[in-house]
Amino acid sequence: MFPLHDDIQSQKPPLINFAMIGLCVVAFLIQMKDPKGFVDEFGMIPLRISQPTAEIIVERPDIVDTPSGPRQVMVQEPLPQPRFAPVTTLLSCIFLHGSLMHLLGNMWFLYVFGDNVEDRLGSFLYLLFYLCSGLAASLTHYAFQPESPIPTIGASGAVAGVMGAYMWLYPHARVLTLIPIFFILQTFIIPAPVFLGIWFVIQLAQGSFSMG
Repeated sequence: MFPLHDDIQSQKPPLINFAMIGLCVVAFLIQMKDPKGFVDEFGMIPLRISQPTAEIIVERPDIVDTPSGPRQVMVQEPLPQPRFAPVTTLLSCIFLHGSLMHLLGNMWFLYVFGDNVEDRLGSFLYLLFYLCSGLAASLTHYAFQPESPIPTIGASGAVAGVMGAYMWLYPHARVLTLIPIFFILQTFIIPAPVFLGIWFVIQLAQGSFSMG
């Protein structure tokens, strides 16, 4: 289920929405130069927040020479100490993404729905709402897994907040949606609350499976 566009036209350029998309794209391009180091530095690692002085040991794949030739093994190594206060990663992590598809998916949904929310809230309130939504998602993850040494990244929480606001502000909007049916792509016009409701159910199900 993929949204193509809605039927609500924004009245002014969504500058903040474009800025958030741009920041995520720039962060991803920088991240590509050093994925491991960048995510370790700016991703949200719950254990680093709950125990700032603790040494965090992680497993990394490495190539070692053996008598039979090069072989990939998992090695343990400590994470370097961060240059910034760990609590700042509660926000910085929402601008990072784990893959190109992760980035494109979040940014497309933000592009389709974010402009109208910014239109209604105004640029400053939209920026505040976006950041608070991302922060709330990070805090929720931290509350459930405060001892996790695994970095958390992604704008999904912020985007979910924007989509929830869209459903509240535009209950009568409709979304042109691409849906694969028996491997054939077809388009349907779906009421926004129905589309977003299905999306939220899918996200909750995926989150439950990953936690289980």
